[in-house]
Amino acid sequence: MTAAALVLAFGIGFAMRGGDGETAYAHSCSATDKRFIQAATTDMTALSIWAEGYKAGELEAEEVARQASDAARRVGYVKPRDPSLKLSQRLINAMFREYGEAVSVGPKEKQRAGLHMHRAYGLANFAREVLTQAQPALAREGCDVTPLL
Repeated sequence: MTAAALVLAFGIGFAMRGGDGETAYAHSCSATDKRFIQAATTDMTALSIWAEGYKAGELEAEEVARQASDAARRVGYVKPRDPSLKLSQRLINAMFREYGEAVSVGPKEKQRAGLHMHRAYGLANFAREVLTQAQPALAREGCDVTPLL
């Protein structure tokens, strides 16, 4: 599923680029775009806290995996209008799911957990790339994606 999401995301990202390197579509900054940025920022910050708690032994794997799954649902709930935010939403959603799977598999299956964690980091990096490229245009429209970078 995640490999398919990466291929889809890459294809969409490539299709949205013009021949001169500029984006070939208009950006927006609607109220739902701003809500998505806020929700994703909150959940990304929470993920860092959960990860630290898990590493420190303060949180159990099941709790962190459940929180990651809940974050994926929350990120998917708000429907942004901007094409870059829509793509980022799909990538972040898949990243949370992969992270949750990696933690739930945990030390019992290190190789499988590593694969899921590798996918999670790849998805996060691709979402960051999409947002970095869209940042100037989104800022002109009134949306600040800096907290997601």
